[in-house]
Amino acid sequence: MANRPALLTLSLCFFLLLQGSLATSTSRSRSRSRSQESLRQQNECQIDRLEAREPDCRVQAEAGLIESWNPNHEQFQCAGVAVVRYTIEQNGLHLPSYTNTPQLVYVVKGRGILGITFPGCAETFEESQRGQGQGQSQGSQPDRHQKLRHFREGDILAIPAGVAYWSYNSGDQQLVFVSLLDTSNVNNQLDDNPRRFYLAGNPEDEFEQLRREGGREGRLESRREQREGSSENYRNIFKGFNSRYLEEAFNVDSETVKRLQGQNDDRNSIIRVKGRLDLVSPLRSSQEQQREERSEEERQREREQEQRRYSRGGRYEDNGLEETFCSMRIRANIGDPSRADVFTPQAGRISTVNSFNLPILRFLQLSAERGVLYKNAIYTPHWNVNAHSVMYVLRGRARVQVVNHMGQKSFDGEVTQGQILTVPQNHAVVKQASSEGFEWVSFKTNDNAWISPLAGRTSVIRALPEAVLANAFQISRDQARNLKYNREETFLLTSSSSSRRDEDRSERRATA
Repeated sequence: MANRPALLTLSLCFFLLLQGSLATSTSRSRSRSRSQESLRQQNECQIDRLEAREPDCRVQAEAGLIESWNPNHEQFQCAGVAVVRYTIEQNGLHLPSYTNTPQLVYVVKGRGILGITFPGCAETFEESQRGQGQGQSQGSQPDRHQKLRHFREGDILAIPAGVAYWSYNSGDQQLVFVSLLDTSNVNNQLDDNPRRFYLAGNPEDEFEQLRREGGREGRLESRREQREGSSENYRNIFKGFNSRYLEEAFNVDSETVKRLQGQNDDRNSIIRVKGRLDLVSPLRSSQEQQREERSEEERQREREQEQRRYSRGGRYEDNGLEETFCSMRIRANIGDPSRADVFTPQAGRISTVNSFNLPILRFLQLSAERGVLYKNAIYTPHWNVNAHSVMYVLRGRARVQVVNHMGQKSFDGEVTQGQILTVPQNHAVVKQASSEGFEWVSFKTNDNAWISPLAGRTSVIRALPEAVLANAFQISRDQARNLKYNREETFLLTSSSSSRRDEDRSERRATA
């Protein structure tokens, strides 16, 4: 009897040790898989010319529009990603679906509700039997479902691979969001093709025609006209099952199964809700509004607490109990100016989200950067050390140059609203805003992506000794000193009028 506490303690220690070993093994396996994927992609990133691209395919739905970029294009093949933009009209519902890849979503405009269903998790939102909704009859089963997330402009949403979700436009304007699908992620064990599995409706696959075209360039129209009169059907996953099995599985009648399989339903994947969507959800109380308006000091304290949970080497010192799968945070706002990680009053601001401040990204192996450049400001020349960067232009215009390992320009041009530009890992890039400013969001293929600046207070040039600079560039010590110390900013630089005049002069000369 006296030995029982000791045995229980020993068993608990063994359990925790086993959990830690499994976590370490999983992390190492994930790292090895990502390394193998990188090796496989080496030949796919030999890109001489990059392009600022607009959507290649448009699929019109009852209450919205889906636009996708061709995943077969070499820029997206290099980064191992696919990109889709969704526009959902007011009171529109994007039907439940899941993908074979993790997704990182940025909300460009509007607000809405996200329902994400983690398998095996409890239904924590429920109606009380006393306060049943108007549509319920006496004695009927009260509704229960998993937690709902309200999101707004500037939010980043992290959605794991294979997890079903739906979204609803609950605002008074269009809802627009851009989704990056990481097809090269270890959690995708099918192939490099992005695949969406719908649970309802009669949807069109936004990538299917592009996949069949096999990399053909040019704008492609929706497949709706092409499939009229054809026996080819693209429906939800229930369509493939025998109706008798579904009747047995759900214990429902044949009419319900027909509805389940989407028969005679041509509304596509974004439908218009009749009336308003009746959900079990707490009202946005003053407490929640205060949470959104908290001071930056409070947010910084939270980030510091999360960072202290990391041990040496950037890994969590967790035992699996701090944040469960069912309750982990999937949302962070990087559009709020007070959330900025880098700010220069004359130049702009940058906000980042990574696995330090949104831990779920550690499993997705993704992160994001949201930037704002004021009139003529410059984002210092830099390279992405450990990730590809996929930049989506939110507003304004900018001149962007990307340079490869041979010192050749892979891209030199203007990017505008709605375009996407991929910057491969280690390629040097510089951005200068136009007179109307520039805003963007960059998705990065590493959960803790970081950059190495070439100019500024934290740059590689600043870190080199004067003697090394003088000999490397064949300049005097004074010139080397000016090269090191003439810029005191870190990442965001103001543009001098003289440099702009020189650039305009050189452009006029080239045109002549």
